Amino acid sequence: MTSPALARRLGLTDAVVVGLSAMLGAGVFAVWAPAAQAAGAGLLVGLVVAAVVAYANATATAQLAAVHPVAGGTYAYGRAELGPWWGFVAGWGFVIGKTASCAAMAMTFAAYAVPEPWQRPAAAAAVVALVAVDLAGVTRTARVARVLVALVLVALTVVVVAGAAGGAWDVGGLAGGAATGGAYGVLQSAGLLFFAFAGYARIATLGEEVVDPARTVPRAITVALGAVMVVYVLLAVTVLGVLGADGVAASAAPVADAVAATGWTWAGPLVRVGAAAASLGALLALLAGVGRTSLAMAREHDLPGALAAVHPVRQVPHRATLVVGAVVLALVLTVDLRGVIGFSSFGVLVYYAVANLAASRQRGDARRTPRALQAVGLVGCVVLVATLPVPSLVVGAAVLVTGVLGRVARLRLAR
Repeated sequence: MTSPALARRLGLTDAVVVGLSAMLGAGVFAVWAPAAQAAGAGLLVGLVVAAVVAYANATATAQLAAVHPVAGGTYAYGRAELGPWWGFVAGWGFVIGKTASCAAMAMTFAAYAVPEPWQRPAAAAAVVALVAVDLAGVTRTARVARVLVALVLVALTVVVVAGAAGGAWDVGGLAGGAATGGAYGVLQSAGLLFFAFAGYARIATLGEEVVDPARTVPRAITVALGAVMVVYVLLAVTVLGVLGADGVAASAAPVADAVAATGWTWAGPLVRVGAAAASLGALLALLAGVGRTSLAMAREHDLPGALAAVHPVRQVPHRATLVVGAVVLALVLTVDLRGVIGFSSFGVLVYYAVANLAASRQRGDARRTPRALQAVGLVGCVVLVATLPVPSLVVGAAVLVTGVLGRVARLRLAR
């Protein structure tokens, strides 16, 4: 039996806010150090590469969302345009990678919010609270996201202003260490930085809950991605200008250290609040996205069919959300996954490779952008995956193969 449809309650502003909440997550505070370790100040070039690939992926996602306005994002698009196996690979990579990211965001929030002995309980409380918000309805999710995005933008604005006016700016810092890692290092930094851009997928996974999705989803993706690109460029130039490439690479918290180096010590707590809010915003958007993708996969029996249930009043995928929340809670209480940037990037890049391939198959009125953009996106995803750190490649490939083997076994049993 087909599960009930989700309710269309999100407008353009709500959809943009959900995308901003996902992209302005903890990655914006954490990704600069590993990127600088890979490429030095060449991370600025890596940022441009990541932005170009993200834009190509965004246009593919927007084109697909206009024709397939359902929950599940590229899982649903891949099934419709390429076949069930392609959809499964995209959906499995997204669910596994982003479930790990949920746990990472919860632990990152706790690291900024409370002392070490209380971090696991605080992370667990954050997961429970945001699952409750998600279960309350998609409009509640959007309202909470607005507050969190506002806090993050205020904190990041203070960082940029402090860097420009605090007297610690060093133009030479933009060149220091630029040759680190060469072209390979720049590409590796781009793969890591892509982690911070990937949140616009959350808009597409909510496609079944957006009003007039054929217009709203593409516009929301474009607006959210453009705004985030501007913020990231300003922030990258600021941290490099203040700390230099070597300082960024050696820093555990480069954004906070950049503010401290300017002498604006009063802004330190504000940065911590912004980082905590960014982590919560990313966690909220991730929980919503993984829940909707799990719902779509359950509808096609790629996950247990019981997860396809939709709450009769709240009209949210309550069982899928509860199961995702329970898994994240278990991870938070047992392991620390704050180092999963590379693994998450692997899953997301595979996801978008499928999106670009699916969009390239569209014809006629469905086409909104030149097919060359999908070629750029597909090649970019493959190249960035290949240059990720080896442990991320190994773990990501192992998880992907495990999922494929599990689906093979299920299909054989079904026969």
